[in-house]
Amino acid sequence: MTNPAEIESAAARIGRYVQQTPAITSTALIPGMSVDLKLEHLQHTGSFKARGAFNSLLASDVPKAGIVAASGGNHGAAVAFAAHALGHKAQVFVPELAGPAKIGLIERCGADLTVVSGEYANALEAAQDYESRTQAQQIHAYDAPATVSGQGTVMREWDAQGLEADTVLIAVGGGGLIAGALAWLQDRRRVVAVEPETSCALHAALAAGAPVDVTVSGVAANALGARKIGQICFELAVRQNAASVLVSDAAILAAQTLLWQSHRILVEPAGATALAALLSGAYTPAPGERVAVLLCGGNVAPDPLG
Repeated sequence: MTNPAEIESAAARIGRYVQQTPAITSTALIPGMSVDLKLEHLQHTGSFKARGAFNSLLASDVPKAGIVAASGGNHGAAVAFAAHALGHKAQVFVPELAGPAKIGLIERCGADLTVVSGEYANALEAAQDYESRTQAQQIHAYDAPATVSGQGTVMREWDAQGLEADTVLIAVGGGGLIAGALAWLQDRRRVVAVEPETSCALHAALAAGAPVDVTVSGVAANALGARKIGQICFELAVRQNAASVLVSDAAILAAQTLLWQSHRILVEPAGATALAALLSGAYTPAPGERVAVLLCGGNVAPDPLG
């Protein structure tokens, strides 16, 4: 199980390759409430995923066949970026629903790219087939210890920046980001998982008592569209009794708009999903409770500057 020591090692390993992203406090989002924000959408390639990608590559001996990854978009861009920076060949599989903006980003980062029909699960099947044929190294988007340890450096960094929140709201797709946060925090803060109503793999798993397949759709599906939650995330969420709430597409889009109107912060729908829980009332803080929101991705589609 990923732990703080492994996250410390990941932070030392990737420090020269990733950005320290800003942390701010907003009083403009919700009347009478201060909300701490971590601007991880300003990370390389527009999401936290670069942390896990660099840690996975730096912690292993990459074979001559290079690396392969399946992605809804953000992970693929991060893997392509990290592979290019470290001099490795990369093959990335993405589903059509990744959309032209994220597909274009992956291409610009230098990977060989294959677009497949369907959703993330179909891209993962294609990546696994490629792995078996070529012996390339698979870099999993969320359910691998090195990935989770890399993502956990977000929460470690935020702590070092002086975070004082009682509760942290984090959007969940496959669970790598929130798993890293849970592994770092070890019950020192409350962690709330926020998922779209139409893509809710962790919520369904907690209800069923085990990871189960779900259908995925909605405005954030190209980032939060995992069909089944990762086992690492599920085990940590159960062990630490993580709360789980759901938000509508309308609430996600409203949060995305408010971030732009209030702070000129432009994030993709997945990046606004955690904030949507506060705005919609899906999560209501207790009196005096200090809440933090992690803004996880900024790859807006279509690209506003083309």
